[in-house]
Amino acid sequence: MRFSRDARYCMTLSEHPKRKSRLKPPGGAMRELFVILGLFAAIFSAAWWMPRAWYRALLYPGRRPNALSRVLNSANAWFSGRGYGPAFLVTLETRGRRSGRPLRNPMVAAEVGGARYLVSMLGPKADWVLNARAAGGDAVLCHGATEHIRLEEVPPAERAPILKAYLRRAPGGRPHFDIAPDAPLEEFEKVAPLYPVFRICPR
Repeated sequence: MRFSRDARYCMTLSEHPKRKSRLKPPGGAMRELFVILGLFAAIFSAAWWMPRAWYRALLYPGRRPNALSRVLNSANAWFSGRGYGPAFLVTLETRGRRSGRPLRNPMVAAEVGGARYLVSMLGPKADWVLNARAAGGDAVLCHGATEHIRLEEVPPAERAPILKAYLRRAPGGRPHFDIAPDAPLEEFEKVAPLYPVFRICPR
């Protein structure tokens, strides 16, 4: 069968004898979208259902955030910094001790005796901890509004009740502790030197 030049240009994809449509049916695109959303939901909720060792290996190998956890933390910092969610979900901004660039971390502020505290779930080598110490505690806290603060480090002997309150409020921090949120204070006293705690004070 022969076609004129004009006729060939006028043919639709379905009419052309040698070409097939590459368009995906709408149902296929929707399925892919649901799969992607499901994967993100599974990762965001991993702290609730994934074993501690798996969670740490997936997102924080060697107690350091990998590329995936940095993406998730950036998203959380954006949302909490703009005031979404409960008031205890905050974004902490510290100044890089070497680069001088701002570093933003999503945090959960624990409250004990009317005072607010920040806990380093990754221990004393977390970047924000080192930055805060280098800056004499000066930092910025955001939850919709911007708050200039000074972080005062709490001695290990006083950390146990704060760590307990933190785990009750921060499911995302639980995989980094090998004790349950309802463990007795004596158990928290044993691990207190491993987790720096800072009191949030006005500057």
